[in-house]
Amino acid sequence: QVQLVESGGGLVQAGDSLRLSCAASGLTFSSRALGWFRQAPGKEREFVAGISWTGGSKYYADSVKGRFTISRDNAKKTVDLQMSGLGPEDTAVYYCAATGSLYSTTSWRVDAMTYWGKGTLVTVSS
Repeated sequence: QVQLVESGGGLVQAGDSLRLSCAASGLTFSSRALGWFRQAPGKEREFVAGISWTGGSKYYADSVKGRFTISRDNAKKTVDLQMSGLGPEDTAVYYCAATGSLYSTTSWRVDAMTYWGKGTLVTVSS
């Protein structure tokens, strides 16, 4: 059974930093592209950051570029999202996701990801 479990969310103030982590089990972790997505209240789920299965390529939404950093640890089967310079606009439930295909690239569209965690809430107060 595939499981992606996010952790690290919480309530922070504007300008603070936060590190999210996603632990995976039940899937071939090192061969999949992994991503972080978020969904704010009343909005659609959106791409935040992604990392290729090799770890050599990283992708970011324009809104987080320069503030967020994605990383993966294949030995621990974790993918992290380091967030800094947080603002109220970053308030959302954050989800990690993995592709269904191995050794593949992805468009980072929500419907391109196969496996999802249940999310962790990040709330940024102004």
